[in-house]
Formats: sequence, structure tokens, C-alpha cells
Amino acid sequence: MENSFLEHTIPQFAQALASKAPVPGGGGAAALAGALASALSSMVCELTFGKKRYAQYEEDLRRIADRASELRLELLCLIDEDAAAFEPLSRAYSIPKDDPERGEVMERALRTACRPPMGIAKRCCEVVELLFELAGKGSAVAVSDVGVGAQLARAALLSAGLNLRINLKSMADREYAGAITGELDAMEAKYVPMADEAYAAVRARIG
Repeated sequence: MENSFLEHTIPQFAQALASKAPVPGGGGAAALAGALASALSSMVCELTFGKKRYAQYEEDLRRIADRASELRLELLCLIDEDAAAFEPLSRAYSIPKDDPERGEVMERALRTACRPPMGIAKRCCEVVELLFELAGKGSAVAVSDVGVGAQLARAALLSAGLNLRINLKSMADREYAGAITGELDAMEAKYVPMADEAYAAVRARIG
């Protein structure tokens, strides 16, 4: 995008989100929540590295930290990608309903708009997996941050799903929409409970 939301300060982004502008919206908020969850994964690893009590997990923690760093950057980029993908859809909605080309343009725009939230959802699933693993391998000093990250990733996954579902509902190609919906349903069925398990494990460690 010409003006990247990644260049905004936190107050500026929040102000943009609070405005009547169409972007950033729920998709950008979901991507940011996922990025924050991934950042917490990295932080927990950093606070655990080098501690004798967790030496047996050092290799796992390095792997988790490396992937968490990648996911954080990918999710941040998806804030702009989601905003850019909404632009053609916004234009399509403005086409007169009696225009014979409206349906085809709308369908293309809806598919374009679906790509970023699906990308967000898939990455949030990975973040949940990392935090689920960290619930048992991360330092006790930072275990509460694992729980916070798990709940942020859970919310981001479900939020991205809502953005997907509202666009899928409007698609004329019901076979395509059904396939994407099925994929999303499967992700939510697996990773929402996993995030809750991670949270429960954190609660058990805290006591």
C-alpha cells in the first residue's frame, strides 16, 4: 500500500481503527492480535533461553523462536494486505446492480478479499501450536504470557474467520465458498480447543 499501516504508531493505528474509514477494520485488528501473540511466543523463549531448568528444551525453544519471529512479520504484513484486498471489493459494491458486469467483478473482488483473512487464520493456527508447546516448556516466570498469547491467537483466529465468512456468504460460487468454509471450520475445531488447553495448562502451572 502507498501508506502502510505499519508506519503508524500504536495511537495512530487505534485512531484509524476507530474512524469511519473502511480500513483498517476487523481483518487488520485480527492480524495485529495474531502478531502480538506471536511476539509473546518469542518473548517467552527469550526469557527461557540459557536456564538450566529448561536446558532439555533449548533446541525446541530455538525452533519456536525462529518460527514465531517469521509469523510475527507475516501477520504484520497482512494488516496492509487485508486493507489492500478490501479496496476492489469496496469498488465492486458501488457498481450499479443493473450493470451486467457487476456479478463477475463482485465475485473476483470477494475472492481477493478472502485471501488475507485466510492467511491470518492459518498463521494464527501456527501461533497457537507454538504457545501450546510453550505452555509446558517455557519459563515459569513468563508462563502467564503464554496464556495471554494463546487467548490473543484464539481471538485472532476466530476474528479472521468472521471476516472470511461474511465474504463467503455473498459468493455466487457456492462450491468454492463451501470448500473454504469447510477448511475454516476444521481449523477452528482443532485450534480453538488447543488454545483453551494452553490457557488451562497455564492456569494449572500458576495455581
